Amino acid sequence: MRLLPLACAVATAALMAGLVQHAALAQPPGANAPPPGPAPLNPDGRVLLGGATPQDKGVWTPVFSINDPIANPETMPMKPWAKSLFDARQIHELEPHARCKASGVARQFLTPYGVEFVELKALDKMFIFDIGGPHTYRTIYMDGRAHPAEVVPSNYGHSIGWWEGDTFVVDTVGFNEDFWMDRRGLPHTDQLHTIERFDRLNGNSIQYRVTVDDPGAYTAQWEGGFNLRWNPGQELFEYSCQQANYAHELMVGQEGSTVSRASPIVP
Repeated sequence: MRLLPLACAVATAALMAGLVQHAALAQPPGANAPPPGPAPLNPDGRVLLGGATPQDKGVWTPVFSINDPIANPETMPMKPWAKSLFDARQIHELEPHARCKASGVARQFLTPYGVEFVELKALDKMFIFDIGGPHTYRTIYMDGRAHPAEVVPSNYGHSIGWWEGDTFVVDTVGFNEDFWMDRRGLPHTDQLHTIERFDRLNGNSIQYRVTVDDPGAYTAQWEGGFNLRWNPGQELFEYSCQQANYAHELMVGQEGSTVSRASPIVP
């Protein structure tokens, strides 16, 4: 059957449109977006972990799936007990963060609502504010102090920070065992010592890297990380973790069950 010239042209146009649409769908998200601009700088020429001015609002969210591991658990040097606990956590999702508990290390950044960095030079401190989850903040001391000889263990630990060029480095000790290091449930002990590095790659990205040293749970140091994405125009907002939590069945078994947020016991 021969197509009339007009019909042939219409069919060709439809085919081309379909191919263009298929190609567009095959592109990764943001593939057609303009390239990111440079990282904003302060008057001294050092990168900022926020907007170029106080009026440029924004928050940081993880680029990859928040359920992905921060490093390959199959090659991680876990001790046998730590590997058994990690495997159990893949079945029983009793994560403290889901019970509104603050979570240190990489888990702090693995939330849908992101975090905000606020540096107060007058106080020689950097604050990292959590938006979702426990809706709390972490303090990083930048006045040159060392870790105290005695540290009261906490979820965020005791953090000291400094700049190495355009890389913000954070050294933390004094963790308790009441949180997961990432959303997959990486275990740790109170011997945990982390070095975190935040590299502002451009206007849209921070590369987050963490070195973990915990001789109680691992036989050697290991490294992990991921990237964070800048979400312009977004700000902190009120988030009531207890009232907003509708996932009881993930924690205690049946939807509608009551959950005690006061319990110090963490699986």
